[in-house]
Amino acid sequence: QVQLVESGGGSVQTGGSLRLSCAASGYTYGSYCMGWFRQAPGKEREGVGRMSRFSTILYADSVMCRFTISRDNAENTLYLKMNSLTPEDTAMYYCAASPTTFCGLGTREYNYWGQGTQVTVSS
Repeated sequence: QVQLVESGGGSVQTGGSLRLSCAASGYTYGSYCMGWFRQAPGKEREGVGRMSRFSTILYADSVMCRFTISRDNAENTLYLKMNSLTPEDTAMYYCAASPTTFCGLGTREYNYWGQGTQVTVSS
């Protein structure tokens, strides 16, 4: 059974940084497309970025050049490094996995989800 567990969320001030982690288990790591999503109160869940099975990375325009996705295959862990945070980045952040070969940032493309980790950015 695929399991995803996020950690690393917290509260920071504008301009600060955080690194989120997503520990994965239950499948052959690296064979799935892995994505990061976020959902702010009253808003729909949106894609932040994803790393494909081939390690290609796609970012949403809103986080381009501020967020970085990386992966540690030995630890079966996906990371999201977030820099230059603003209050608009405040949301619950989720890790997700998709077995498809080609994946984007749509929530419907992902079958497995973690429980989320909260990120709060104050001004």
